[in-house]
Amino acid sequence: MKKILFLIPSLIIAFLTGCSQPATVQHPPVADSSKIIPAAERIDSYLHLLKNKRVAVFANNTSMVQDVHLVDTLSRSGVDIKKIFAPEHGFRGTADAGEKVSNSKDPATGIPVISLYGKKRKPGAEDLADVDVIVFDIQDVGVRFFTYISSLEDLCEAAIEFNKPLIVLDRPNPNGYYVDGPVRKDGYRSFLGMQKVPVVYGMTIGEYAMMLKGEKLIDSAIRKKTSYELDLKVIPCANYTHDSKYILPIKPSPNLPDMASVYLYPSTCFFEGTVLSEGRGTDRPFQLIGHPKLPDSLISFTPTSRQGARNTKLLDQKCYGWDLGGTNEKVLKETDGKLQFKWIKTAYQLFSGKDTFFLNGGKNFDRLAGNDELRKQIISNMPDEEIRKTWQPDLDKFKLVRKKYLLYKDFE
Repeated sequence: MKKILFLIPSLIIAFLTGCSQPATVQHPPVADSSKIIPAAERIDSYLHLLKNKRVAVFANNTSMVQDVHLVDTLSRSGVDIKKIFAPEHGFRGTADAGEKVSNSKDPATGIPVISLYGKKRKPGAEDLADVDVIVFDIQDVGVRFFTYISSLEDLCEAAIEFNKPLIVLDRPNPNGYYVDGPVRKDGYRSFLGMQKVPVVYGMTIGEYAMMLKGEKLIDSAIRKKTSYELDLKVIPCANYTHDSKYILPIKPSPNLPDMASVYLYPSTCFFEGTVLSEGRGTDRPFQLIGHPKLPDSLISFTPTSRQGARNTKLLDQKCYGWDLGGTNEKVLKETDGKLQFKWIKTAYQLFSGKDTFFLNGGKNFDRLAGNDELRKQIISNMPDEEIRKTWQPDLDKFKLVRKKYLLYKDFE
């Protein structure tokens, strides 16, 4: 791994973004070690920003400072944490995908936990009345429909609306070494894709936050209500570049248990929009793909109810399909730094009753894709390279915007 840390001074960021109040970045020292250090572990870089402040922390099970949770770390350091905001899967990361999560109290600290994936998606005035500053620390996986960037955007809106500073503790992106996929089109905005970005956007969550601010992408209706700009500070990682193949120390969601699933997720999550199992309810989600109606000459598996997949698709039904998993090296070679549609195209061609292949008339799949073109291209069995040509102009435009907000040396 190259021991180079590419830093952009705050003045340059201000010039590039054109913001009246630019995002600020606390730059890390160039460390001697090549070990990647998430921002949360660089406590001296942000603890002084929290002293004598009332703090809200947006966090989940990935918000770790080595082997201690960020909330516990800050509490032990004397930080006054008033509440915890929790995203999809909940504060402890055990809820099913899409499962609404209720408010609660953290049993370890007694701090109230406000769910932002239940009755509401962002904090209100009552949630922030006793808060001076918000800290965001979540492990992202760099995929548009992995909903934590949508939660971040909602949190940015609340920070603007109620004039609260936001500190983002950056974490490496395990899929940050490439950019690929269709850019979301008009008419397809949802929590699975709130901005016009590609499926794989090649940015850390801190860089993404800077883009939201710099490109003025945060809801204009919110911005019109107030004269406040987003007061954003990003604490970067140390020793990370976009060439890095960062190995996650903890699973980012119940159904991404290892790096094989993380690397395959951008491609195989599209099976969520079909009648096929994407492997939830097995020990290899997003690696095992299948359905009872596929040829029984293929490998077999049976989804069962388990934590994070209690009511999974095709529960207790024997499915036939493919095991796409393997070692990190094998999966990286197979995915080849780009989205892969060969598996879903093969499944569609083999599946009987093609009119039922896509769920909900294709709407679920289209929300993942950010358009209805990809579904039609799969139905017509368009060659992958031809598919890529259709999204390349929008992808090229996004790449130019992306480069303005990179905090780390790029892969190109």
